[in-house]
Amino acid sequence: MRVAVTILAFCVAALLGLGLVMLYSSSMTQVGAQYLKSQLVWCALGFILCVAATSVDYEVLKKAAWPLFFFALFLLVLVLLPLPHGLTKKINGAHRWFILPGVRLQPSELGKIALIIVLAWYCDRFHRHMPTFKWGVLFPMGIIAAMLALIFREPDRGTTILLAAVSGSMLLLSGVRWKFIIPPVLLAVAGLAVSIIHDPMRMRRIFSWWDLEQHKDGVGYQAYEAMIALGSGGWTGLGLGNGRQKLGFVPEHHTDFIFSIIGEELGLVATLLVVVAFVVIVFCGIYIALHAREMFGTMLATGVTLLIGLQAAINIGVVTSALPNKGLPLPFISYGGSNLLAMLTCVGILFSVARRANQNTISTAEVFADETPRRKANPFAVPAT
Repeated sequence: MRVAVTILAFCVAALLGLGLVMLYSSSMTQVGAQYLKSQLVWCALGFILCVAATSVDYEVLKKAAWPLFFFALFLLVLVLLPLPHGLTKKINGAHRWFILPGVRLQPSELGKIALIIVLAWYCDRFHRHMPTFKWGVLFPMGIIAAMLALIFREPDRGTTILLAAVSGSMLLLSGVRWKFIIPPVLLAVAGLAVSIIHDPMRMRRIFSWWDLEQHKDGVGYQAYEAMIALGSGGWTGLGLGNGRQKLGFVPEHHTDFIFSIIGEELGLVATLLVVVAFVVIVFCGIYIALHAREMFGTMLATGVTLLIGLQAAINIGVVTSALPNKGLPLPFISYGGSNLLAMLTCVGILFSVARRANQNTISTAEVFADETPRRKANPFAVPAT
């Protein structure tokens, strides 16, 4: 366990360091060190949250699951309202942020963590009943739909798809049968397709993704320029600070498309190392989840691991034009405070689960022999040696 935690911490620290370096390199010609200074503040706050999450027993989150979930729903409703004094504002056609003096906060980032925690609580509480349609699909789908509907309304299709994938994976791993979960998944996909068909901007994004060359001067401009950046970097890159695409060619070069700047300045080797770092983080998270002392810890660690891994995969897929543009930041690297705080909190939760792994674990036989055990066994746990 100590090895997994050490490797996890090293990978996260390496990605954070790379993110700070690339953030300054990508923005120094436009705003100097402004973004770097702001990101350093968010890193400090995120480190505090990470340490706090590590220090507290993660089982405390069981009691806080529903209050945190309803608080996140409240904020998501609030951000959609036209609040006075400009506290909310429509930016690029979306209501996603609270506008505070000098900072913008995105409540959907809290919603990600809140949904994972409440689903982990639900899977732990009703684990024996998860194979049934009523407890395994109907009730948890209601919980998931309440959160996703508000995020979808902002609109934020990328986060909606991300959370739907994370939530569905958690339900499957907790014992829900495929035959029960496939129909609602198909309905959700059909609903998403209908919404995209009636959304001209997103339809243009889909068409540009299918034929990027034809749309390179319009909707596909950013994706096309990102591909040029990745291609021009070659194996070793043009050198740190020597990239050209950041000079107004890739509009979101410091946020969603910072991966393209890494490829241009540091080359294919660096981008592959970033991918490897995220893969290692996922494997460490899975290892921690499998060694959790009970079911809640396993589902909690699984959820946050999937969140980090899938968000990174979607971002990299978008930058490399393997996926249509979704507008999700690259964890630990892209500029942005709300996401960085959420990701570092997730890492702290993983550390908390790892610290208390295989402590006071009750065997499966003892759980089924006692109807009211003090702590439920983890059916996925690897036996302690």
